[in-house]
Amino acid sequence: MGIIQTGSQVTDPIVRLENLSKRFSIDRPAIFEGVHLTVRAGEYVAVMGESGVGKSTLLNLLAGLDRTDSGRVLLEGIDLATLNDDAVTLLRRRAVGFVFQAFHVLPYLSVEQNVALPLDLLGVRDPQRGERAREMLRAVGIEGLARRHARELSGGEIQRVAIARALVHRPRLVLADEPTGNLDTGSATQILSLLRAQVKANAGAGILITHSRMAADTADRIMVLEAHGLRALESTR
Repeated sequence: MGIIQTGSQVTDPIVRLENLSKRFSIDRPAIFEGVHLTVRAGEYVAVMGESGVGKSTLLNLLAGLDRTDSGRVLLEGIDLATLNDDAVTLLRRRAVGFVFQAFHVLPYLSVEQNVALPLDLLGVRDPQRGERAREMLRAVGIEGLARRHARELSGGEIQRVAIARALVHRPRLVLADEPTGNLDTGSATQILSLLRAQVKANAGAGILITHSRMAADTADRIMVLEAHGLRALESTR
């Protein structure tokens, strides 16, 4: 596996896609093929593309929620195809954080309980679990809402809960699927800035799936998914 040298630091890719392809049935053309991508620690990459080109499918492959037809997905150097379903689930639980457009926040749990869920799954106990959940709530600016129920929050507040939950276990890879699609421009700008800052602060890698050029321009690199691979698009940053 290739590495890069920056001063005295050596950084392996957090995620690497090698010649990836995916089709839904053998008698239909591939959704996409020939997809290559390498993302290293501290990188925040946006993936754009037309509707139906397979952006969400690509995200599912990155997370091990779906299997490739050919090519490889490597997360922290581990080829997901070599793992059984249980092992993929454990790796995803430890190393991946998700931010979804639909939020998937549990309405009858408190904000703090929602944020602590990934830590529960990893077996982290109090007081460390509570401390880390409250630390993330402070980072996203909603520490005062810790004991409120999610059903009582605004859309922008719920999205901050979703970001805090995605990052609370300090994942190596953060995947965001249209995270601002339901927000107004002002809230979307705040959320995108927050997501980028937190990925950088955690020295992880971030991949943002979006149709919005405004959202994509918050990334370090913009890639466009097409039927025959990913191509780079110049960022305005």
